[in-house]
Amino acid sequence: MPACGDNYGTLPECAPLAVPYVPFQQSNPKRYSQSDALNNGTLYPGLNLPFHIKATATSVPVTPLTELQALEFVNQELALYLDTHPNDAEAFELFRQYTAMEQEARAAYVANHGPVLRSETAESKTYTWLNDPWPWNFQEGGTK
Repeated sequence: MPACGDNYGTLPECAPLAVPYVPFQQSNPKRYSQSDALNNGTLYPGLNLPFHIKATATSVPVTPLTELQALEFVNQELALYLDTHPNDAEAFELFRQYTAMEQEARAAYVANHGPVLRSETAESKTYTWLNDPWPWNFQEGGTK
């Protein structure tokens, strides 16, 4: 059998084909809590498939920013679910609730720690986007 080289981005002739599988989500699926969803990379336990590199999810540190990120993550997961299940009234109500929670959490975070998005600097008296630490810089023992 000939060697299967890299060819710098082209698919070698001897490369095996992948067999993708995406489970179909039923209506009203079970859901993780928002922090567990962020830790597992999905809101839905049914999509948490066993072929991950890590056997168990790591724990994201609990900070005001990670709490905001968890809300954003859950909201995005609900939106993706609603794309394929637009008539799920319970999911849509959760989407509305999480959207309101995310907006409140973002406003509180910005008021206490500064902007998360560049567009939020427009509400300040000065341009503060480049002030350290940036929102995504985790500081050991800090709040960001």
